Amino acid sequence: MPRHGKKYRQLKEKIDRAKLYPVSEAFELLSELKAADFDESVDVAFNLGVDPRKADQMVRGTTVLPHGTGKSIRVLVFAKGEKEKEAQEAGADYVGADDLIEKIKGGWLEFDRAIATPDIMKDVSRLGKVLGPRGLMPNPKSGTVTFDLAKAIQEVKAGKVEFRVEKAGIVHCNIGKHGFGGEKLKENFQALASALLQAKPETAKGTYIKSVAISTTMGPGIKIDPLSLRS
Repeated sequence: MPRHGKKYRQLKEKIDRAKLYPVSEAFELLSELKAADFDESVDVAFNLGVDPRKADQMVRGTTVLPHGTGKSIRVLVFAKGEKEKEAQEAGADYVGADDLIEKIKGGWLEFDRAIATPDIMKDVSRLGKVLGPRGLMPNPKSGTVTFDLAKAIQEVKAGKVEFRVEKAGIVHCNIGKHGFGGEKLKENFQALASALLQAKPETAKGTYIKSVAISTTMGPGIKIDPLSLRS
């Protein structure tokens, strides 16, 4: 939707641009703002008071959204032998080792999350330049390098999301679909906000969460009062 379109302007008029909305009120308002004919994704942006250039101020982590993201997640697993069979039985969409590595080298990227067993990471690491920039590289910190494949696959399919602060100090994350309704979106948001608060670096000084905004894919943003995150 063009930012100058009539419908966009009408939606924007319903939002008090000078107001920081309490969490509950923000999601009640969001549920009333339908900008497109399709079921839009709902995204949140946190502006953090950290310097991501410093290793001890990097903010990253994972959380399982109680209502998922509304998306069907295609899971790829790098594994061999018995672990390959375990991954298939646990519901992985693609399972393999050298064959998948070569396929990805050739430009194939038809998956949303990648998981790997630790013993194969040396081979998978060759894909760093392909998977890294896309946020698809398996990582022990996010639970995607593990021998417990059944648990990892189940969590990802259930709505486990990964967050990581960008260079400008912003964390972007999808928290579901507009069709979920305000209450479910609020609960997903609170799960993410809680994980983000727990991930606060000890070296971060001053205000940690400086600002928060939510929006649908095509709609205007709603500013949330950071002080209401726990309410």
